[in-house]
Amino acid sequence: MNLVIDIGNTLIKYAVFENRTLLFDQASESKLFLSKVKELFEQFPKIDQALISSVGELQHKESDLVSLFCKVHVLSHDSKVPFKNSYATPHTLGMDRVALATAAFYKNPRKNTLVVDAGTCITYDMLNDSGEYVGGAISPGIRMRYRAMNNQTAALPLLEPDEILDFIGNSTETSMHSGVINGVSQEIDGVIDQYRSRFQDLTVILTGGDFHFFAKRLKNTIFANSKFLLEGLNYLLEYNKR
Repeated sequence: MNLVIDIGNTLIKYAVFENRTLLFDQASESKLFLSKVKELFEQFPKIDQALISSVGELQHKESDLVSLFCKVHVLSHDSKVPFKNSYATPHTLGMDRVALATAAFYKNPRKNTLVVDAGTCITYDMLNDSGEYVGGAISPGIRMRYRAMNNQTAALPLLEPDEILDFIGNSTETSMHSGVINGVSQEIDGVIDQYRSRFQDLTVILTGGDFHFFAKRLKNTIFANSKFLLEGLNYLLEYNKR
């Protein structure tokens, strides 16, 4: 039984897998890490392998704690990956993007696949039909855009993301929501169109914490999978066991 832990910019995500079947997933604030890990090993005592991934520099205390319960693999640029990595600066490629490319490699083998992860940042990651990771793009996420409007203007409020009923806002708040949600939807559609013009029979996977804002707004055909990153981390754990 596998435990994967994804330490993100805002939350820590935990997932338990039996082979490739997801049994449990949950998220918490970082201050609850110790209690959550203890709870997981009490609930799933058969966990014998764990993988920890972090978007930033991992503190040894996290891996040391988990290693009290089972064998731990800390995902790094030295970890083995199943795909050919043609990124010009592989040592700067985020572990989250490595996991998404791995999920694409296994879930959609030998097919052109673009993964759009709508999280703190919006990332675009392309794996071609030869199993080669060719790169992608990084764009500000929706909360970054709300904060930027608030921080860099004198009068615009700080808003929480919200659905929009019409792309024409009739107040300052609805105009801001339209600018962010509709603007990002148009951005994602435009980027997908660019990739479709270069890669035939392109499959698009939409994932990430904010994917629900866009899943029904995009004109392009996409497959929504909110667990894609966690699945990729589990694949990487299995791959590195060998």
